[in-house]
Amino acid sequence: MKYKITIVFLVVVILLYFLAKPYLTFINRTLKVSILKALISHDSLKTFDNQVNMLILGIPGGEYQGPNLSDSITVANYNFTNNQITTFSIPRDIWSDTLRDKINSAYAYGEAKAVGGGLKLAKAEVSTIIGQPIQYAAVIDFSKFEKIIDFLGGIQIEVDRSFTDKKFPIPGKEDDECGGNDPDFKCRYETITFNKGTMVMDGKTALKFVRSRNAVGTEGSDFARENRQQKVIDAVEKKIVQQLKNLSLKNLDALYQQFNQLVKRDINNQQLAIIAKNALVKKLIGKDLKRKQATLSENFFYVPAYYEYDGKYVLIPDDEDFAKVHQYINCQITDMVHCENLIPKDNNQ
Repeated sequence: MKYKITIVFLVVVILLYFLAKPYLTFINRTLKVSILKALISHDSLKTFDNQVNMLILGIPGGEYQGPNLSDSITVANYNFTNNQITTFSIPRDIWSDTLRDKINSAYAYGEAKAVGGGLKLAKAEVSTIIGQPIQYAAVIDFSKFEKIIDFLGGIQIEVDRSFTDKKFPIPGKEDDECGGNDPDFKCRYETITFNKGTMVMDGKTALKFVRSRNAVGTEGSDFARENRQQKVIDAVEKKIVQQLKNLSLKNLDALYQQFNQLVKRDINNQQLAIIAKNALVKKLIGKDLKRKQATLSENFFYVPAYYEYDGKYVLIPDDEDFAKVHQYINCQITDMVHCENLIPKDNNQ
């Protein structure tokens, strides 16, 4: 009887090995991840106070005007202690005294000086805003992002409010003279409309949804735009998780190759594996991975006189040194309660 159990056990182990081997090969050869190193060492991962911060930028790319300006700026914090990922949307119009321009120009300025300089400069500038060092960064080319959404078969989005944008720019027509007889240059734009409710979007539609910035009312603000961008990112993440549940090696490889084409980053897969390993170990001992999302409320900022900033619409911290922002962010990442009480009641607009 004992021998029969042993034989059955060995057969099961052998079957599991051959079933898992293709995926282990994918992890080792394609992702360049050593499972053993991820399990026993943290040395290759930069951390601060048992946390790691990653800056995620979204740029228009392609033929859009200002292809390297950051349409979206997000910081993702992973706390090893409480197994929590906290994401913060950073308003793109925050003024930088160092750059003498908006924060969304940091990547473009850095990249113009040297390839790879964009991530370094953007990390330094955003670090000042959040009051913490940023170890890693990634930039997503939105001109290629629609391919991912289409590859996933579209995404489902809940549109909070109906809106119409009559001045959505058409790529490649930024300098079109419209025949010389149209002072409003209407040929450069198209009208797009989104109705409140649940909507399945393909890649092209999703990009219009996140890029729209000229709607009348609330949806014309950058804060509403950041909320829409987060909705799309969340929907893509949800769809990817669904894909991963179908353990098709072919699908995994195709999905990874798609992402590799649209994301530039200074964090490698081995370093990401260390974070994933910690999250898994915490889960096994009963501490599930938590997700929190936070947006820096407009009440943290005020809009100064345009003439003081080269005629630009910019945001300035209402306390001049981001101290209130730092306090709020620290409250969120340490999972303290009543963080909303740290948001100023009124701004000085």
